Amino acid sequence: MDDRKIAGPPESKPHSIVFGFDRQTDEQSLQLFLQRFANKKVLEVLLPRLQDKDILATVDFLTTIMQKNLSEKEYHSLFLAE
Repeated sequence: MDDRKIAGPPESKPHSIVFGFDRQTDEQSLQLFLQRFANKKVLEVLLPRLQDKDILATVDFLTTIMQKNLSEKEYHSLFLAE
């Protein structure tokens, strides 16, 4: 396994999304992956094509991740921006 570290913010190019090298690279890659996934153009094409079960599974998965890793206060301040 390669132990190289990526310095600074992840590049914005898709080929910079890699997993399995180390935790720092995985976190940076996941951040970039999620940013690209949430891109307005991607969502405009993708969302109408999703089946209802895919929408519910995605919401359930993301909600579970936030419940496991954010306090209620963090959820309200960070996610809900209250």
